[in-house]
Amino acid sequence: MLKEFKDFIAKGNVMDMAVGIIIGAAFTAIVKSMVADLINPIIGLFMGGVDFTNRFVVLGGGDATYASLEAAREAGAGAFAYGAFIMAVINFLIIAFVVFMLVRMVNKAKDAAAKEEEAVVEEAAPAGPSEIDLLTEIRDSLAAK
Repeated sequence: MLKEFKDFIAKGNVMDMAVGIIIGAAFTAIVKSMVADLINPIIGLFMGGVDFTNRFVVLGGGDATYASLEAAREAGAGAFAYGAFIMAVINFLIIAFVVFMLVRMVNKAKDAAAKEEEAVVEEAAPAGPSEIDLLTEIRDSLAAK
């Protein structure tokens, strides 16, 4: 059973998947930081510092008012946090756009590399006589005999 487990782990697909998950987690941290630390402040600057995170409605008929969503949650009040959901949707759209742009750049780089490789392969092809030239030469040599 231990040997089977070693064989399973050593297979390329499992290792590729593990590397993909690790790289994906690191990439997620980079993209989240880019959105939270670079893009959201710029958007907030243009929108006058609008932040929907603290938009909420207290559920349960209580007359208490809370300064923030965090204060309402600490007090144990039921809160319908629609602002946090709106911010999550906005962040998702920004992250999706950033990932789209990164994938687009990678695909362009791959296409450029593939075109360069094709050009090298075409240049390296030997320039000998074509099949028709060879057949014509054979026919002419047989006709001359």
